[in-house]
Amino acid sequence: MPVSPMKRREFMQKSAVTGAAVAAAGSVAAAPAQAADQKPEHTRRTWSFSILGTTDLHSHVFDWDYYKDAAYSDKAGNSVGVARVATLIRQQREAKGEDRVLLVDAGDIIQGTSLAYYYARVDPITGKDGRRGPKHPMAVAMNAMRYDAAALGNHEFNYGIDVLRKFESQCRFPLLGANALDAKTLRPAFRPYTVKRICVPGAPDIKVGILGLTNPGIALWDKDNVSGKMVFPGLVEQAKKYVPRLRALGCDVVFLTDHSGMDGSSSYGDSLPYVENASNLVAEQVPGIDAILVGHTHVEVPSYTVKNKETGKDVLLSEPYCWGYRLTVFDFELELHCGQWKVTGKKAQTLNPKDVEEDPEITRLLKADHELVVKYVNTAVGTCTQDLSAAESCWKDVPIMDFIHQVQMATVATGLSSADAALPLISVAAPFSRTADIPAGSVTIKDIAGLYIYDNTLYGKKLTGAQLKDYLEYAARYYHQVPAGTKVDTATLTNANNFWDYMYDTAAGVDYDIDIAQPEGSRIKNLTYKGAPVADDQVFVVAVNNYRANGGSGYPHIASAGIAYSSTNEIRQLMIDYVTSKGTLNPADFAVTNWKLTQNGTPVF
Repeated sequence: MPVSPMKRREFMQKSAVTGAAVAAAGSVAAAPAQAADQKPEHTRRTWSFSILGTTDLHSHVFDWDYYKDAAYSDKAGNSVGVARVATLIRQQREAKGEDRVLLVDAGDIIQGTSLAYYYARVDPITGKDGRRGPKHPMAVAMNAMRYDAAALGNHEFNYGIDVLRKFESQCRFPLLGANALDAKTLRPAFRPYTVKRICVPGAPDIKVGILGLTNPGIALWDKDNVSGKMVFPGLVEQAKKYVPRLRALGCDVVFLTDHSGMDGSSSYGDSLPYVENASNLVAEQVPGIDAILVGHTHVEVPSYTVKNKETGKDVLLSEPYCWGYRLTVFDFELELHCGQWKVTGKKAQTLNPKDVEEDPEITRLLKADHELVVKYVNTAVGTCTQDLSAAESCWKDVPIMDFIHQVQMATVATGLSSADAALPLISVAAPFSRTADIPAGSVTIKDIAGLYIYDNTLYGKKLTGAQLKDYLEYAARYYHQVPAGTKVDTATLTNANNFWDYMYDTAAGVDYDIDIAQPEGSRIKNLTYKGAPVADDQVFVVAVNNYRANGGSGYPHIASAGIAYSSTNEIRQLMIDYVTSKGTLNPADFAVTNWKLTQNGTPVF
């Protein structure tokens, strides 16, 4: 049954109000436990414990930006990395008792920084040239922090199943994925759940069932790595199967860790029959859940409640942002009734680690790994004739984006059949980072990695002229409509329809205008190839990354389009190889202004 997505503004307003109330209340779970401790053991009837949660760590260990080769900084004053979060966790354990704290993650652990790439590709944990591989820094850190469980994130599959399995083997905690199934047997490919016990002196243990759910979008986004090997049904469907099982096992508390947002939306439209951001739907439709740690969407939601339709009980949800920006604290209060523990109170809040020191044990364990990666990203690969900035890449055709297009088209061209080589070749790519900058002079790995921050691989897909126009119209949804005669403010121009920068593709190889004065669906004007209007039945080979080629962000036609080329080489590495082979990056070799924004035909910039 279709579910209307929650309005983002309404959702965030409610989250902010709820979070503020929780923050004001502070950590309230410890007080009832202290009262219980004052009673003789044989009369103890109440207890409390906490579950701490992280998500979307993306291999941020230290408070460091490998792309800038400097301490991390942003306008909000956040810090990143599990090293600081580890200090908060230690403080929570000291305040509440080691045996009253569980630690859980909601996925996206092993991809996202140069550190992650280094241990997946440069010195892979799976081994290389007959040598045994190193331990993954995130496994080392999370083992030291004593995680109890982690859900699988979609980015866990970016480097292939072999790397994921090796990481799993290095972890002293289970990676959970109740909706990650073997494609042939439809049996769980990973552990669906784990059960932890909270010891209560003089009373039965509190049994906590932790169920892990991952994102159905993996089937699209990492199709090349999982097709024929694993399938990913919906979160609601699998929760309905496993939550009753956990209750049947005698779990007093059922806790979910979901790599799935909580607004009921899907970036891939109807390309899959399962919702991408389904945590709110799980809470609403599956009875028996006490709380959910949410991930995937990189937002901070300190505390949010959803009423279950069947039981009328509130389910507590919290999402602690990403990268180690925050730590969620779920506090539970329980009472013993007829030999069984019942949850009588629950609250959530997020803590900010920016004002604590990095944990010295994490620093001791991983300083050498970190320094090795810093040395790697500072390796020079060539020179650049002028500074190339991405600051205006979201509204202007700038040379730094043409660098990506050039590499994509040149690579695809070398691998086409003779028949496909006769077709016109174009490229599409997104401005991933507005802060990216390749300086004049020496060019290092970090300069290129800062421009292309994802580990995408390359495809060549075939689109007709009509399909290409549809594709570009879909991309043009990124802009807010600005009527002719109205001044264009770049601060408010972009990201309409929650269409984020990584979702917005520009094209090279064809010329076109985007008329932002027009309504969505009627913005692409003057679409031409080599000076001639693009015909509806004209066939193009489109160089495109694997995420988009497999349906990422919901672009029309591309997922089902015919394949002319595919490669397992990362586009970032292809860009590094391009500079290395040429020695000099010169925009005169590739920079062409082929698209612009207009208002009723008048150029905006």
